[in-house]
Order: sequence, then structure tokens, then C-alpha cells
Amino acid sequence: MESKKYKIGDVAKILSISPDLLRYYEKKGVVKPKKDQNNDYRYYEPWDINFLIDCLWFKNFGFGIEQVAHIVSQCGYDEVLGLMDEKQEELEASIRRQQLLLRRAKQYNQEVGRAKELLGKCDIVDSPEIVRYLNRYNFIYDNSRELQALSQQWLQYTPMTHRCFEIELEDLVQHRDNYAWGFSLDMDYVQELKVPVEPPVVHLPSERSLHSVFTSSGKENFTVRHLDYMLDYAREHNLTLVGNARGNLLCSVVVDGKLTGFFEVWLPIQEQ
Repeated sequence: MESKKYKIGDVAKILSISPDLLRYYEKKGVVKPKKDQNNDYRYYEPWDINFLIDCLWFKNFGFGIEQVAHIVSQCGYDEVLGLMDEKQEELEASIRRQQLLLRRAKQYNQEVGRAKELLGKCDIVDSPEIVRYLNRYNFIYDNSRELQALSQQWLQYTPMTHRCFEIELEDLVQHRDNYAWGFSLDMDYVQELKVPVEPPVVHLPSERSLHSVFTSSGKENFTVRHLDYMLDYAREHNLTLVGNARGNLLCSVVVDGKLTGFFEVWLPIQEQ
């Protein structure tokens, strides 16, 4: 029985791939459709379609089309196994990354979801254990080569990072608008991402802290005075301040027509 032959448009419809991709696989030697000498049409046999299905099979693992063409038309037994081993490691790494992103998305929803409940209120909690580095002081970035390289490395960790700030205790008490900004990571992400912890990256242990959420609206309106209510609370409840205030930008949203940042903050204390 003579094998049925299919035009390039027919094959494209059967496999839901573009004629251009079919021509590419022909160029790479994956398939060899026969040309009609009278009209120059290409005709594919089921034999060709089998190889094209193989191409789709490997392509859906995430191989690029050039690599797919090589696997289907040129690979030996051991090379195929080696490439699949590499792909398996790549997929496992991708799954771990997606799991981290899902975890972070849930955490972000929780952080932002409780921001309004905590706004302007104080409670006493243990601050999270983190690692962080600082690269902006007031409005000036540290553009040293070391910090630039570190920032490029840490940007790969987003969105697991927090945009963090720190206000020295003396500046806070004296109402001096000095503060530093940078990035922080909770310890579970430090371990998952295998983040090096060496200066200027520092480890900050958990501390008993006064905890709250405040807002700041508009450009360049972030000030240490936003934390005055926490200082008042500490005095009223005989709490001794023992460390620098540190916190995170939770989100920036429009409130009453103004872009407003919600900030979570921890202020280390010693209870009487």
C-alpha cells in the first residue's frame, strides 16, 4: 500500500506548528520531504510526521529548537541520556524556584493583608532573624564596585528579598532624619538560595522588639518622625530602647489619591 503524502500546510495543521518551523527542521535534516518537480510543493510521509512528533516531545521538555533538531537527527544513545539528565536537573531547579515564588507570594499576601490591622498600633514580638546589606544612605547610593556587584547578585534573589531600612537609635531619639536602605532576606531563603553571608552582608538575630506598621505618602516624605508614636508607647510602658529601628517596605499603593508606602518596623527593647 502506498503511503499517503501530506502538503506542508496539512502537516502544520495536524501538529499545530508553523510552516516556518517545518522548514527549519527540514533544513536541519530532521525530515526530508519530497519535492514535486512540477510545482515545487513539499510532500511529507507519515514517516516524517513521526520524527516531527519526536521534535514536539523533546521541545515540550524545554529544549530549544536547535537542540531538538540535534537530538532527533544526530544524537547517540549515551548523549540522549546525558542531555535528559541535564534537563532533569534543570527542571528540578525550576520547580524549587517556583515553590519559593509560591511561598513568597503567600507571605506577601499575609504581610500586606495585615498591614491595615497593625497600622499605628504597637505590640511586642520577636523580630525576624535576617541577613541584610545597606547601599543607600538618605538619598545617596553607595556606588562602590563592591556594592554594585553585590546589588547585581541580590537582584537575582527578588522577590524573596525585602526592601529594608535602618534608623540608628540615636538619630531616632534625636529626631535626626538619617536612615539607610538596602535589601534583606529571611533566614529560610538565605538557606534555600545559599546566599553568602560576609561583609557588607550582615546577620541580624531575632530580638525582642516593639513592632508596628506606619505609612508615608508622597515623594521624599519618609522621616524618623513617623516613629514618634512608638517612642511615646515605649515611654508610657517603661520599655528601654536598646537597638536600631529596622523595617521593610511592605507595599506602595494609592490612598486618597496619593502614592503611599506601608512600612513594617521593629524597635529592639528591654522590658522592665
